[in-house]
Amino acid sequence: MNPVVISVCIMLLLALMRVNVVVALTFSAIVGGLFAGMDLKVAVAAFESGLGGGATIALSYAMLGAFAVAISRSGITDLLANSVIKRLNGKEHAHASTGLKYLVLCALVLVTMSSQNVVPVHIAFIPILIPPLLSVFAKLKLDRRLVACVLTFGLITPYMVLPIGFGGIFLNNILLKNLHDNGLAEVTAAQVPMAMLLPGAGMVFGLLIAVFFSYRKPRVYQATEYTEVDTNRADINKQHIVVAVIGIAAALGVQLLTGSMIVGGLVGFMVFTFGGVIKWKETHDVFTKGVHMMAMIGFIMIAAAGFAAVMKQTGGVETLVESLSTSIGDNKPLAALLMLVVGLLVTMGIGSSFSTIPILATIYVPLALAFGFSPMATVALVGTAAALGDAGSPASDSTLGPTSGLNADGQHDHIWDTVVPTFIHYNLPLIVFGWIAAMTL
Repeated sequence: MNPVVISVCIMLLLALMRVNVVVALTFSAIVGGLFAGMDLKVAVAAFESGLGGGATIALSYAMLGAFAVAISRSGITDLLANSVIKRLNGKEHAHASTGLKYLVLCALVLVTMSSQNVVPVHIAFIPILIPPLLSVFAKLKLDRRLVACVLTFGLITPYMVLPIGFGGIFLNNILLKNLHDNGLAEVTAAQVPMAMLLPGAGMVFGLLIAVFFSYRKPRVYQATEYTEVDTNRADINKQHIVVAVIGIAAALGVQLLTGSMIVGGLVGFMVFTFGGVIKWKETHDVFTKGVHMMAMIGFIMIAAAGFAAVMKQTGGVETLVESLSTSIGDNKPLAALLMLVVGLLVTMGIGSSFSTIPILATIYVPLALAFGFSPMATVALVGTAAALGDAGSPASDSTLGPTSGLNADGQHDHIWDTVVPTFIHYNLPLIVFGWIAAMTL
């Protein structure tokens, strides 16, 4: 058996058994290294060498957590939730609240998609926007698994088909560049998003299934400070609201200017402190509360970086593809399917579609050309194989981000409420639509 397959399967099995994801990633990485013939010390050293790669995103999450707590202290999020809940209280008919439910879902899709291009903050908005909306979701009896699917759709689909923002990085800077570097020089920048339209349709299909079939039934959550909002609250300080608006604008502006969520979150936090929303003596408690809220997400990202380092050092991806290419024969449909499945395994382990392309493209491009796939079909194969697993990976920011907001009150399990639903609704359609694209383009 291949060490990558062994590691990913062990990691997923442990995660599904509710073993802590950090423990599952660490254990499966070391087992994979040992299975690849590494000495125990070498496997551990490889894991530890990759940990630094996740430190930046971990600190980013911690800073965003503190910033999110500061925003909630200002009362601006209460105003947002109250405005929606007051509308709900005036709806006596079920169809009216149903209409508001779909309006909220559409708004979430648009906001999340905008976070990838119009205002490219990626997942930074989730721990800030979603926790105060939990009261709205509770009032609507909205299944948080559906919200997780909506958020993950908005995080992934734009970079697959829109060559702006993060999509510009994925489609042009990474996918197109690696295609050119590996012998597919005739592909142009305009062709890449066109080739990814059919796989993108698979994401739309999965979203519609989640909205109208899988999670359409109401779901009730326990009452907590997050699910109940006092709509009669009169102690909201207007000055704090102004400071909150300035703080959010400052954090966004600095992040876009510096490209750093850490610096953006820090500046926003300091605006709340200097503006009087947070007292100086409370800064430690607020920051600690924010870190506590986001700590597990950060540790998972750090462990995922170590896991990826071990997988790369084993050389298991190259071995896996080579063994497949020799056993497929000249069966073109089977070749397309297996290439997509291998991409799914690799991305679910590494947790990043952006990091998967350089690994896959060096092997997939020559292999696809040898099987007679057209340039457009090769683009669809490589792009879909990389995007596969971004939804449904325990270590992907496309699943960790939604969990960071939806689990603010401890009622949303990362594996069973985010990872499993997004895996089913997006990876399975992506395989089907990606395979159709490879065979028809």
